[in-house]
Amino acid sequence: MENKEIRSLVLQKVSSAKIASQKLGLLTSEQKNAILLAIAYGLEKSMDDILFHNKIDVDVAKSEGFASTLIDRLTLSEKRIKEMIKGIRDIVNQQDPVGEILESRTLNDGLNIQKIRVPLGTIAMIYESRPNVTVDATALAIKSGNAIVLRGGSEAINSNKILAKIISTAAEAGGMPVGAISFIDITDRTAISELIVLDKFIDLLIPRGGEEFINFIKKHSTIPVLSHGKGLCHTYIDKEANIDMAIKVAVNAKCQRPGVCNATETLLVHRDIAGKVLPKLCSKYSELGTEIRGCPLTKAIVPAVIDATEEDWSMEYQSLIISIKVVNSLEDAILHINRYGSAHSDSIITENKERAEKFIKEVDSAAVFHNVSTRLHDGGVFGIGAEIGIATNKLHARGAMGARELTTTKFIVRGNGHIRN
Repeated sequence: MENKEIRSLVLQKVSSAKIASQKLGLLTSEQKNAILLAIAYGLEKSMDDILFHNKIDVDVAKSEGFASTLIDRLTLSEKRIKEMIKGIRDIVNQQDPVGEILESRTLNDGLNIQKIRVPLGTIAMIYESRPNVTVDATALAIKSGNAIVLRGGSEAINSNKILAKIISTAAEAGGMPVGAISFIDITDRTAISELIVLDKFIDLLIPRGGEEFINFIKKHSTIPVLSHGKGLCHTYIDKEANIDMAIKVAVNAKCQRPGVCNATETLLVHRDIAGKVLPKLCSKYSELGTEIRGCPLTKAIVPAVIDATEEDWSMEYQSLIISIKVVNSLEDAILHINRYGSAHSDSIITENKERAEKFIKEVDSAAVFHNVSTRLHDGGVFGIGAEIGIATNKLHARGAMGARELTTTKFIVRGNGHIRN
């Protein structure tokens, strides 16, 4: 397919979404919820079809030697599809953010000023590997009154195409404006380059993928971008940690699902407790097939670990690899996280509340945890249903993003012939 043809097809889908967004933004909460329930029902009816098409993608990925963590992100199961459906129903049960009155005041001269939440308009999602994003992003966009343009990765093309077909058909039968869900099934990367400069039609761009991919989008997009570059998350085991809790949390944070952005990549351990916790913890990691890279102090305690290099402290492994550093103090742990981290998710394990509060206040990340696995930075866990992403930006939205984060604000001013003197 030539670039001119790709440009034309992308423009057609995006312009249709823009027109549909103006209608979608006017739907009532009841109408939007009816559309979402129709999508959930459509997915339930089509589970076998979804699994069939997903298996094609997974088999191709395996034959091409894709990493196990990428295959995990790509794979759908009956359980994962049911979780997607549950996420939609959770969104239905949430309060509609559109129309929420944030401020209201009447001035001395009778002028009434309100500030309310309104949809952004049209959102574009560009994402890799995860077909669940097709469903999660669409559900949140509809709840917040936004049209959505979807462009998934080539490795999930069959999964995404069938999901987009199911949800579009169900949503339109449920009353959604035609074109409000636009799926770009062009796998050529030129489609991305064409999409990210259409700021006339798209109000927000949300990319999800690897660091290099995100950086390319940020560099070349003319549309405002909401993203996180990478998930370099830390767990810090303090000198006053409960050792059994520390081991349980640290193992979960790394090993429960190592290929996702909220998995811990670097473990920091206070030197006063390192000799007690590291032998047991490293044994657990090894049992679960985790490669351990450690600083000299870590190796002195557990000689079998691999030497960590300076590059390891900046590495998002997205696999069963963890780097471990023994630190002299809480302050050193905070400095390390703020220097090397990606401002995503970081956790302290300690029984000392004052030390926990210092960590919480001084670690500059989208989510900071006390005695909690970093894996819990998730829209479903936080009670916002499915999430459209986890943002590490500091403007507009930060952390797990639900429907509320896909709105902006609008002033409404009412008067009686008021003029400015």
